[in-house]
Amino acid sequence: MSSAPIFRDRITAGEQLAQPILAEIKQLQAQGLSVQPIVYALPRGGIPVAVPVARCLGCPVDIVVAKKITRPENPELAIGAVTSDGHVIWYQAKRSRKDPENNQLREAALHQAQEKAAALYSQLSPSCLSVNPRGAIAILIDDGIATGMTMAAAAYALKAQEPAAVWVCSPVAPIGLGDWLLSWSDRVIILQTPDPFLSVSRFYEAFPQVETQEAIADLQQHNQQIFPGTPPDTPLSR
Repeated sequence: MSSAPIFRDRITAGEQLAQPILAEIKQLQAQGLSVQPIVYALPRGGIPVAVPVARCLGCPVDIVVAKKITRPENPELAIGAVTSDGHVIWYQAKRSRKDPENNQLREAALHQAQEKAAALYSQLSPSCLSVNPRGAIAILIDDGIATGMTMAAAAYALKAQEPAAVWVCSPVAPIGLGDWLLSWSDRVIILQTPDPFLSVSRFYEAFPQVETQEAIADLQQHNQQIFPGTPPDTPLSR
């Protein structure tokens, strides 16, 4: 399969992603199940994808912030991922007791990544409504999945809040990654699995960096449309 662009931009990718998610929700409802979806975006790139999905479902958008844990000598290689609230996964779970220096480097990298995640969360969370995912279907969305480390850490963090299910959803991911992501979630919905994959950006015609102020505006505008007049951080009754 070619690595030519598949999606025009994040918004159109989100509009396309909304359709199979909505179909899954309707199927559950047809089975007589009570379904309460909540969309969670991985900032910042996941927000413009998540908003069209949440608009289609008529539900709020919240965030889960996860950052890659990397080595200083290779900042592109993920050795793990951590969320702003400290849920961490490692690419290699076992640590060597015989190599304390390496373990210290891992701990330092972990601390640095969590600090970045916490800083971004503090910037964006005031634009979110205080939603409780317990008993709901938590739909976790990013603009693309490369290694799956941040998505897995985010799913792990959401699971701790006891939702009815965690769905991992994305417009694009490498072929075969879905099976691994199922070990961290209850359902995986991915529109395209091109091979070779190379990078997420290659599959978008327009893939600019999402600035923090743009992310804040998207969250505020959507959540105020869904729940007009509701201040951020107001708990929603479920």
